[in-house]
Amino acid sequence: APFVLGCPGSLLARWFIPRLDRLNRDLPELRLQLSASEGELDPRKPGLDATLWYAEPPWPADMQVFELAVERIGPVLSPYHPRCAELRSAPPAALLNEALLHTASRPQAWPSWARRQQLNPTQLRLGQSFEHLYFLLEAALAGLGVAIAPQQLVADDLKSGRLLAPWGFVETSARLALWVPARRLDRRAERLAAWLRDELRSAEKPG
Repeated sequence: APFVLGCPGSLLARWFIPRLDRLNRDLPELRLQLSASEGELDPRKPGLDATLWYAEPPWPADMQVFELAVERIGPVLSPYHPRCAELRSAPPAALLNEALLHTASRPQAWPSWARRQQLNPTQLRLGQSFEHLYFLLEAALAGLGVAIAPQQLVADDLKSGRLLAPWGFVETSARLALWVPARRLDRRAERLAAWLRDELRSAEKPG
């Protein structure tokens, strides 16, 4: 039977699909079937063998949770942003003057980043809102503004130069994790978790 993996659409499109060919080569026995969701993900949904998503501990007792990576978030902008040249060398406080792109699904992302930079979150100016992270990043790529995103989701864009992250990334309390219902733990889930962990670790190495 195929192994059905639930995953947010933004994570699927921006991180998973570019690596899918390699995964299928490395783990042919997995017979992976992907189920994307942009709404509220439910790891207990019938038919799902596992769910890959960002979540915060503590973990529920009815799930075996494989922690893969700490979430790190940061502001990103395109070289096509009209003020890219001045912003890329400016301190984080310069973003208080920008109408910041944000998502309805994660309203706390900008305020929590601001607090980590010793900035007052009430001084942030939030601009255009998008329902999902995928659209937020498309807007940033088009030069429409500065967005905030998990590092894993923009790793390929940073490497290619399509996005810049002049202020780096800060850790959050969330983890990118693979959730598997404890009652049907499958050895394939363990192999997938190990593969994902290695892939994430190699992406973090410089160069």
